[in-house]
Amino acid sequence: MASFRSGRSGEATRPAPSALARRVRSGAGPMAARNLHGHVVQMLGQRIISGELKQGEVLPPEATMADDMEVSRTSLREAMKVLSAKGLIEARPKVGTRVRDARFWNQLDADVLAWRCSSMPTADFVQKLSEMREIIEPAAAASAARHRTASQLKRMQVAFEGMEAAPDPEAWTSADLDFHEAILAATGNELLISLFSVIETALSSYFTLSARTTANFKYSLPQHRAVLVAIRDKHPDTAHKAMLKVIADTRENLSNKRRGKS
Repeated sequence: MASFRSGRSGEATRPAPSALARRVRSGAGPMAARNLHGHVVQMLGQRIISGELKQGEVLPPEATMADDMEVSRTSLREAMKVLSAKGLIEARPKVGTRVRDARFWNQLDADVLAWRCSSMPTADFVQKLSEMREIIEPAAAASAARHRTASQLKRMQVAFEGMEAAPDPEAWTSADLDFHEAILAATGNELLISLFSVIETALSSYFTLSARTTANFKYSLPQHRAVLVAIRDKHPDTAHKAMLKVIADTRENLSNKRRGKS
């Protein structure tokens, strides 16, 4: 049965209490308790997504988990409710709480996406995210070319200029996200606009990973410029094709890196 102590699973020595645990036990107040509850959600969620806690595995009894993680049962229960809502675990009478199969996970939940990304996206995950982008973003670029306003175009231009001026991959990723969000906003479609908040975490990790796998993290700047120009000139078909090129180049960059090419 899995250990829930901090550090590597299976360690025999109990480590020093975490800072959050010490704050709660010292009476730091409700804010500390909420932080600790979030800490438990993060810890268990990451272990489930990474596979450290296996699908179908029955978790230890509540008292054991609370003791091993050095949290109150109240904090643990609240964390388990959150994980259950995300589809990661379920409680069954006479069985206990077990990890659910991945097909039941809320894959578009922001935390679930973040945990997958923090575990280093696999080739399969990169492939699936690329496919999702190919379905959504070229159509969004075409729609933006038809519907964008002058102020929305200005927002895209500012984001593009941020990409041009980015001094490092982190700044590039931030500006790149702004650029793609601005395109979705320019569609005028509330559903597409809301979708960005769901996939932002995954896109951020995806863009960062791509930027860090090449000597020139601005390698896709010309492709982004082509998207911007097509939307500026209100050419939907050209915008659609240009966005497909952006996605294809990113996919190729990541694939070359995995194959060990420069």
